[in-house]
Amino acid sequence: MSKRWILSATAAVAAVLLSGVAAAEDPIIIGAAVARTGWMVQYDDGPFKGVEMGIEDINAQGGVLGRQLKLVVSDTKTDPAGSARAAQEVLDQGAQLVIASCDLDFGGPAAFTANNAGVVAFGTCAADPKFGVQGIGRFAFTMATGTPAIAANEAEWAFNKKGWKTTYILMDTIAEYTKSVCGYFKERWVELAGAESVVGEDSFLGTDGTFPAAISRIKALPTQPDFIRLCSGGPGVGIVKQLRDAGITQPLLASDSMDGDNWLQATPDLSEFYYGAYGSLFGDDPNPVVKGFMERFIAKYGDKPISSQAITGYAVIQAFKVAAERAGSTNGEALVAEYEKFKDEELIVGKTSYSPDLHINLGRGQLIMQVQNGKHAAIEWHVPAKVPAPKL
Repeated sequence: MSKRWILSATAAVAAVLLSGVAAAEDPIIIGAAVARTGWMVQYDDGPFKGVEMGIEDINAQGGVLGRQLKLVVSDTKTDPAGSARAAQEVLDQGAQLVIASCDLDFGGPAAFTANNAGVVAFGTCAADPKFGVQGIGRFAFTMATGTPAIAANEAEWAFNKKGWKTTYILMDTIAEYTKSVCGYFKERWVELAGAESVVGEDSFLGTDGTFPAAISRIKALPTQPDFIRLCSGGPGVGIVKQLRDAGITQPLLASDSMDGDNWLQATPDLSEFYYGAYGSLFGDDPNPVVKGFMERFIAKYGDKPISSQAITGYAVIQAFKVAAERAGSTNGEALVAEYEKFKDEELIVGKTSYSPDLHINLGRGQLIMQVQNGKHAAIEWHVPAKVPAPKL
């Protein structure tokens, strides 16, 4: 054997070893295909910043599998077609996890694109159960509490804790979320109070801006309901002021799509408004972990998040670290196998579980919040006793 051959072989082995070290030191790319412009920013900005905080914390702890996390971002521009484009852009940059918008309509295309590439996609707070195996594919998960659980939680609280017996259901058709949460609410409410307890139903499109027909029909009811179940969000939140201006003073019960106070400027003295949330933005969350997160968020960004959905973004990064380190890999198939083993995994959003058939959470409760005289306050954490079966 020649000396020259031995030297060449040694150099080749060294090169392979060095390339392996370099690969191990390369960052793991996390791709965010979310709205950075347009009205969906109201729902994506907080979770996006939660992702940033999660990455910062995990990197400070040594990263994942000994590698740092690196965030790359593409703006969907609040456009479903832009969602697919944004996902492809972050995949082209090597994303091994794609984070999608907080809604099935606006985040689903990104998740579908990632799913086709064999890369796990996580919706931060996309709550429609179709964001998952059946609606998108095996590689799609969401950190949200699903609309069946959200709706059941609020129905049970309204019936059992407030003692309300009749309702008028007012549904914004702007997104699958609003239609889904109203549908599951009606199902659980009728179980509790009977079909006759729904004194009326109406729908509207939030982007219309004014809603005289729906408001007139409520005012014309021979007997007014104990409360109005309002399923809306985004541009549709303006209906709250229009209801109050029309003299409709009944309590309004909403969901986490109307969390926060940035939209309340038009109705600064609003009262008798209730909603479920992931946590309180207002310094009174009963969970010290969530309260601490909100304090850190304000310190970092100069203001509280738009909504408590911010913690879902942080939880996505927590879950990624758990799954990747248990799998010993960031491969999509390996991650799916580990996520599907989650059983009451303790994350900042609460106990989190997935299964091969369900990539959304239906067992969590939410924090019931109230607005009185324009002031927000936490009431109580409430967990539903019975959740409608998801329609997949």
